[in-house]
Amino acid sequence: MSEAQVCTISDHKNLISHRKGQILYYEGTKPLGIFCINGGVVKIYKTASNGKEQILHLAQKGDFLGYSALLGEENYTNSAMIIEDAKICFIPKESFLNTLFNNTPFFKRITKALSHEIGVMEEKLTDATQKSIRERLAYVLLQLASCYGVEGGESQRIDLVLSREEIAGMVGTATESVIRLLSEFKKDNLIDLDGKRIIVKDKRGLARLSDFYA
Repeated sequence: MSEAQVCTISDHKNLISHRKGQILYYEGTKPLGIFCINGGVVKIYKTASNGKEQILHLAQKGDFLGYSALLGEENYTNSAMIIEDAKICFIPKESFLNTLFNNTPFFKRITKALSHEIGVMEEKLTDATQKSIRERLAYVLLQLASCYGVEGGESQRIDLVLSREEIAGMVGTATESVIRLLSEFKKDNLIDLDGKRIIVKDKRGLARLSDFYA
């Protein structure tokens, strides 16, 4: 961005600290701007008619939230909740759109992000219909280890506390199934458990189990 554009954004943005459990926005409400995560973790989720949550993804530092609904002039199609204390910038709609339409590199970045979101959703849909719960859980653990893992020799501790219900929401299954499978993974020496925290002991084993090769 040009210096003038950066100043415009800075003059109009608000940086707010949020505590774990706070709602950033609700599904069905109208976006008034966009959010940029300065620190912390936010879960993006949808709530089914039976009250169960389907977690679409976890957003972290550097991620933008709410721009797809804003650009589409639609209400939010999902909700966002803080799951690790966060600092989040809110940029009003007018400031964001003025910058977007007058800055080609920024416009390209947002377009690329939208395209990536569509690709991720297509992949999740394919996994939900073709992979078993066991395979999906193994893949979710690999993703968490990649994004939030702290190296500890051969093991990798996931430095993010998620409830078993939240993990089930990421996998798309019942909480009871996740509890049972985590116990099985531990017996198979793929992971270890330290309270709610998960320690990945065998990433290759989880990759084979998830049918993921990269």
